[in-house]
Amino acid sequence: MRLTGIQRNTVRGTQVILLLAALCIPALSIQDPRPQEQTAPPPLKIITRLERSQLHESKDPKARVKTTIELAEAHLTNAENQTSQHEYDSAAAEAGMYWALVEDALSFMKTIDRDNNRKRDLYKRLELSLRAHGPRLSNMRRGTPSEYAVWIKEIEDFARKGRTEALNSFYGHTVIHDGPQSPRNPKRPTNP
Repeated sequence: MRLTGIQRNTVRGTQVILLLAALCIPALSIQDPRPQEQTAPPPLKIITRLERSQLHESKDPKARVKTTIELAEAHLTNAENQTSQHEYDSAAAEAGMYWALVEDALSFMKTIDRDNNRKRDLYKRLELSLRAHGPRLSNMRRGTPSEYAVWIKEIEDFARKGRTEALNSFYGHTVIHDGPQSPRNPKRPTNP
């Protein structure tokens, strides 16, 4: 049986389509979606009893903030050392203790009288130390596997927000803070 030109082109086109399908199907099966990366559990934000007693034994707010900063820096140094030794679980635990101490310092600062120059000095001390911690946390995050780096980034962001809070204390009530904006006059009166 003799095929016409159109039928011949149809048969050849069908053969080419089947050949391409045979080549593409194995390639598509290789590209299975990657399983979602597992993240490490969040570091525990704890302050040990010994550290808590040191903080409560502080005589005045200046001593307490100084002690808190020293303890936080010690935990950050330990976390950096353990990250360089590829002990990521213990580094995450130290980072969690650092996080807890910074959080405690910020909550303590809120309990001190607002209109006090000493409070501003304490915020400045805290802001300066958090500024120095930022690059250290970034460096530690870069040397950490991604499942742990997520939490280091969270701590880094928290320290940045704490630094912003400390800087905002210098301006008191004279600066309008960015917040959710609501429309002032959604229904404008029209001029007749």
